[in-house]
Amino acid sequence: MKLHEYQAKGVFADAGIPTPPSQLADDVDGVVDAAGEIGYPVAIKAQVQVGGRGKAGGIKLVEDEDEAREAADDILGMDLKGYHVDRVLVEGAVDFVDELYVGITMDRGEGKPVAMVSTKGGVNIEEVAEEDPDAIAREHVDPAFGMHPYQARKAVYDAGVDPTVARDVSNVLMTLYDLWEQKDGSDAEINPLMVTADDEVIAADAVMNVDEDALFRQPELAEMEEEAASGDELEQKADEYDFDYVRLEGNTGIIGNGAGLVMTTLDLVDHYGGEPANFLDVGGGAKAQRIANALDMVFSDDNVDSVVFNIFGGITRGDEVAKGINEALEQFDEIPKPVVVRLAGTNWEEGMEILNEDLVTVEETLEDAVQRAVEYAEEVEA
Repeated sequence: MKLHEYQAKGVFADAGIPTPPSQLADDVDGVVDAAGEIGYPVAIKAQVQVGGRGKAGGIKLVEDEDEAREAADDILGMDLKGYHVDRVLVEGAVDFVDELYVGITMDRGEGKPVAMVSTKGGVNIEEVAEEDPDAIAREHVDPAFGMHPYQARKAVYDAGVDPTVARDVSNVLMTLYDLWEQKDGSDAEINPLMVTADDEVIAADAVMNVDEDALFRQPELAEMEEEAASGDELEQKADEYDFDYVRLEGNTGIIGNGAGLVMTTLDLVDHYGGEPANFLDVGGGAKAQRIANALDMVFSDDNVDSVVFNIFGGITRGDEVAKGINEALEQFDEIPKPVVVRLAGTNWEEGMEILNEDLVTVEETLEDAVQRAVEYAEEVEA
């Protein structure tokens, strides 16, 4: 479960991590009232679970009431990378001199949690990891003992954090790890952790993702679940259809049966120069209606320009998949996005015969199917 920024900040603040004063608002007058109580300047921040909100126009810094009204009117109701914005966080602006990154996640390669610190806060940490991996200090933690204070200090020191604020940053990192552990977190991060001219550290953003299977022992977080899902129609639809679905930032939609098969397809899309738009696993034994639901999911994503179906039949039968694809596409007067299909395994030959090639492009190999889908997506972008 992904918490919204305002929810994660509430959790962080309750644990003692400094956060700016803030209020949630869902209309323009509410934004103006909140800004007046907090005091200008304020930041108005779209509450959707997507990266790059600032670049996409979802975060604006305003100096007075007129600017607040204009910004609220622009952000509320906007479509932000496919997410509808129905709430904003009105937050006191932080006069900062430096931006840091701190985060906790699971390093599956090491089989341990890892604490991360970087002086390159305020930007996409994935880009930092790719372009300058040495800019991120990492400290692995033995979960049997938890994070020791010396480990937090070492991570902060290795990252090159200014000694003036090193102790405070270490304390924030320790608290973040404790929250990650106690709340059954999968990821917890602050980006940026701002440093003010008075040498205060303040969490200007907050991310907290929680293991859904552990919500039974996190009643306070479980109460946030419905609100956490609001505003994301695709994730609500995924819950309704009972799909394993993850939205990505590309434009080539992917549907497969089995997590490994879908991951392979994602890798091939990247290999052939495309960008995956999603991870969607329909599971084993998928019947025609489930396949139709999967297409409905992917077609509902405005970012998707083409779709590749990669089905390898075990208990999933190729003829059932083909029926589902035909049934779904025959509902449209015009196919909204080009669909490429690759079938293999159980009853794949029957499935290939059933497929309506007026509605889909059929390829015999996975490589050919992925390349064709990437080409279609590039044609739409061009």
